[in-house]
Amino acid sequence: MSKAKVALGAAFAAVTGFITGVLVAPKSGKETRADLKKAADDTKEKVTDEAKKAKEFTTAKVKEVQKKAEKVTKEATKKGKEVANDVAEKAEELKERVEQAVEGAKKGFDKKPAKKTTKK
Repeated sequence: MSKAKVALGAAFAAVTGFITGVLVAPKSGKETRADLKKAADDTKEKVTDEAKKAKEFTTAKVKEVQKKAEKVTKEATKKGKEVANDVAEKAEELKERVEQAVEGAKKGFDKKPAKKTTKK
């Protein structure tokens, strides 16, 4: 459970306990209303503080994830370029080998076969 949830739960429990205590205490209506108003104001303040903490925590996590995503993207782009360069080099080597093989084959076909001598 996150710290924010625990703190929010504790604040809610404290306020609920306070309100219950106020409602069962032998006080006048005016005093009871004042106590309830104070409890409501305290609760509002605590909830606002916890919401602010949760927002700050979330914002920090989002920034952290963004930085990691940027790093992964840069690494993937770099690796992709390296792979593309390797493939281009291998393709060029293969092209050169094929050209050499074709040239060798042409030279082989260009040679005239030796005349066969027939004995009579």
